[in-house]
Formats: sequence, structure tokens, C-alpha cells
Amino acid sequence: MIRPATAILISSLSIFGQGMASRGVKPAARSAPSGRPWHSHFVDVAKQAGLTRPTVYGTEAVAQYITETTAAGIAFLDYDNDGWLDIFIVGGTRLDGDPPDATNRLYRNNRDGTFSNVTSKAGLRRTGWGNGVAIADIDNDGNLDLFLTYWGENVLYRNNGDGTFADITAQSGLLPGQKPRYPLWFSGATFLDYDRDGLADLFVATYVDFDTSRVPKPGANPNCNWKGVPTPCGPRGLPPARHFLYRNRGGGRFEEVSVKSGIAAAPGCFGLTAIATDLDDDGWPDIYVACDSTPSLFFHNRQNGTFTEDGIERGLALNDDGMEQAGMGLAIGDFNNDGRLDVFKTHFAEDTHGLYQNVGKGQFRDATLKAGIGVETRYIAWGAGLQDFDNDGWQDLLIATGNVFSGLDRELPMNPYHTPPLLFRNLGGAFEQLTEEGGPAMRQRHCSRGAAFGDFDNDGDVDAVVWNRNQPPSLLRNDLNSGNHWLQVKLKGTKSNRAAVGARVTLSAGGRMQSQAVLSQSSFTSANDLRLHFGLGPAAEAEITVHWPSGLRERFSARQVDRILTLTEGTGAGAPHGGK
Repeated sequence: MIRPATAILISSLSIFGQGMASRGVKPAARSAPSGRPWHSHFVDVAKQAGLTRPTVYGTEAVAQYITETTAAGIAFLDYDNDGWLDIFIVGGTRLDGDPPDATNRLYRNNRDGTFSNVTSKAGLRRTGWGNGVAIADIDNDGNLDLFLTYWGENVLYRNNGDGTFADITAQSGLLPGQKPRYPLWFSGATFLDYDRDGLADLFVATYVDFDTSRVPKPGANPNCNWKGVPTPCGPRGLPPARHFLYRNRGGGRFEEVSVKSGIAAAPGCFGLTAIATDLDDDGWPDIYVACDSTPSLFFHNRQNGTFTEDGIERGLALNDDGMEQAGMGLAIGDFNNDGRLDVFKTHFAEDTHGLYQNVGKGQFRDATLKAGIGVETRYIAWGAGLQDFDNDGWQDLLIATGNVFSGLDRELPMNPYHTPPLLFRNLGGAFEQLTEEGGPAMRQRHCSRGAAFGDFDNDGDVDAVVWNRNQPPSLLRNDLNSGNHWLQVKLKGTKSNRAAVGARVTLSAGGRMQSQAVLSQSSFTSANDLRLHFGLGPAAEAEITVHWPSGLRERFSARQVDRILTLTEGTGAGAPHGGK
């Protein structure tokens, strides 16, 4: 049932006169530069690494439909279990036919700074309107599997453990028994163990119920323009659709429980990125969905197989002015080092990107302006990561940007199509935007969407790979020279799902506490390395608490740092949490 407050918000969407939410906000005043040295510099090494093939997605001219513009995600994952991160890129196509190079791509890490395209060998060639990627080990065999969302039919790939994948969608139960009248545009997706039975279940978000024969042409109505210039229509004015939850029954089979769980009863929204972890510290995973131009959704796990949607009550649905924004991507981290998971959400141009501070017991407060994020409102932002790029023990922020309207800059030169990434350094609970200090990659301009974060060269700092529309991806190598220590935590579930998706890790080092979560999806419909990277500053040891998806809470000690530490469930000092 839609609550009255939400119904009022949804019914008022037509008054804004544009297809995507934006408040016309000017940048906030900047504080004086801190003057602190910054030791992390990003260099785009995609060409040297062999990432030279452009990602096909929609026309290179002026797009007619929004499906050509929103685009897709990217993943860092170790698909072959050799300890080195590989790259998976979600691909698209074009409305006038499939170009020969239109496909998803898998690149294997050669362990020398280069990658090899192994898409065909791995059995992952597929052409279509891809959107999101989520990773997990659905059968607990030690190999990471892939779930991809599409405008059309989604696909589940089981990792065979020999460098190849098998499409098991048809027998998995993840295809609708009766196809909808019009094709649904599926977007974000995330695995989670919502019932704590040790198997990774699946949540799938929907963007719109999208049929080109029913969508107006650019400029046809107020939802089909930006500042008076005709643009592809939507998402406002297009029909939203419900979201889906599937329970993992084992053996690669899933059962849809959307209605039974209460997921299907949530108010309609234009869903994009989805994340799942325990955001209220009750030991059970919740689901949060960034929604475009509608209130974002928070599904609270009631610990009995059902969820309630209470994003407005939690402070996560709207901004501090009580308005919906164009929710695109999500970064989950602990920006103020209080041990609680905070939420960062990216939005449209001429609006602030939202930082929600977790104040305890599942309640959040908009901290955007206080934390210094409101100084940049020029660009449309997508993928984002709260990561400690300089290993000083504070999580920084890197954001991918790019316009959705190709050709718009001819009439509106202040709204360029290709735009640079954004970098914010964490000064200790507040942020400072960096430009030249961030390295040459911060000056490059692309039409970017998804971004994934991880240490692809295993040198102890966090790198990024970025999805670029109709261009090769960017591989941002972090060249760090700080002397700070670090620790990467890799979790292995036993009672929990093997990949420990949904786990939360709290680390204490040098009198400082920080928290991160193992996420199946984040950024913009993308997937980060499942290893959690913690910067330690000068600290040479750490204490670690793992909140496993099973409900077990365990403590571990790390007496050696600057290494990858594998923690296995059941081998630390622990006790149950959030009993079942």
C-alpha cells in the first residue's frame, strides 16, 4: 500500500516540467584549501592495459529514447580465483541493429598490468541492452557467479570453475512465467541472504515499463526537454514498475517471493542502483534502492521473510528539503569513522549529491552541506566509491560523471556531454574537492556511467575502472606514495554464503574505527572487489570485528599489516547477533 506522503510526492511529479529531478542548485561556497599534501595520483592506463575496445551503447548522434542514454555498469571480480582482479563490462547495442562489436566483455588480469579479452572463451558473449551486474557465489562452490539485468530478459551465469560460465537462466526460475505486456527495463540488482539460510537470494529493481511504440518523441511534452531543448522523454511521464525478490532454493534454482515478502507492495519508483547490507545493526540485511526522480526506497528486513518500505521514516528517501532527487548511484562507507555505515547517492546536474549520515538505529540525516559535498553541482553523476585512496584511515570519494543528452552542448554550452571525474579527499569527517592534485586522470572527460573499485595490481592501494559510453573504459591506476599502512580483508563464509555478501566489517587501528560492507552491487549498477580495503595511516596492527550474514559476530586480530588477510567464519572469537 502506498502511504499518503508518498502518494502526494508521486502525484506532484508533473509540476516540475522536465523528465528528471533537478532543483537548479548553485554550488555552495568553498572553504579555503586545507593545504595538506595529497599523495594519491590517478593515471588512466587503460590503453597500456589492453582495454581499447569501445563499449557500444546507443547512437553516437542525438538519442531518441532514454534507454540509449542511461547505460550500464562494470565489475571488478576475481572470476578465476588466482588472487588478481579481472574486469567485466556490461555492453549495449543500438536501436537500428546490433553492431558486430556489441557485447559484454570479460578481461582476464595477466598479473603484469595488462588484461586479455576472454569473453568468447568464457561463454559470456551476449548482445542486448545490458544495464547492471551483481556478483555472488550462488551455490557456495567457491566461484563467483554473475547476474546481469537488461531492458528485456535478465541472465544468470554460473561460474563453472574452469574459466567458463554457463547460462542457467532458463532453469533458474528467474524468468517471468508470463512475459509482461511491454518489456520491463530492469536496472539495479543485488544478492543478499535475507532469510539467513546460507544461500544468496536476489533482489531486482525495475527502472520503467518501457515500450518504444508508446514513448513520445523528444520535445513532445514537458517531460521531454531540458531547459527548453528537446531531449529523450523520461523517466517522468513513463510508467514505473514493481521490483522483484527471489529466494535461493539451492541447486541454482530461485523462487519469486516478491508478493509474499512485501517487496511488490512498495510504491512505484524509477529504480536504479540497489545495495543490500545491514544498515540498522540488527543483524539482518536490508535493501536500499536509489530511485530516479522519485523517493528512494528502504526495505527494512523484519526477520520473518518480509520487508516494510520506510525510506521516508528512515531519512533516506528525500533530501533535507523534503524533495526527491534523480538518484543514480550509491556508495556505502563510513565517512566519519563512527563505525556506522553511511550512504552517498549521486544525482542530476544542478543539484547536490546526497550524503546521508547514519545516526544509529537505522536513522539517517542529510549531511551533504555540512560535509562539504555541495560545492560541486555542475555535472550529472553516476558511479561513486567511498574508498580510502591515500591510506590515511579516512574514506575519500571518487565520482564518475557524464551527460545523458548528446548534442545538448551545442545549444547549452554550459552543459557539456563529456565531463571529468570528481575527487573529494576526506579531511576527517568533512570533504575537500581536489582537481589538479588528483593526477592526470582527473582532467580527462568522458560520458561515464558505472565505476568499480579495487586493487587490480595488488600494490596496496585502491584503483578504479570506469564505464564510458561509446568509448573504451578508463582504468585509473592509483599511484600512491604516502608510507601509510593498509590491510585488505577477504571473507570466507561457512554458515554464511561463501562470498560473505552482506557482511559488515569494523576495524580499529591507531585509535580510529572504520566500517565497510561486502556488497554484491554498488556504485552505479556495478560491483566492487569483494575484498575490503582499509587504510591504516601509521598504525601497524588492527582489531577486526566481522558481522557475518549468518548473524555471527566475530573478533580477529591483525598483528601484521600491508597484506591481504583472509578471515574464515567460525575461526575467531564470537557470539550470535540478532538471533533467529
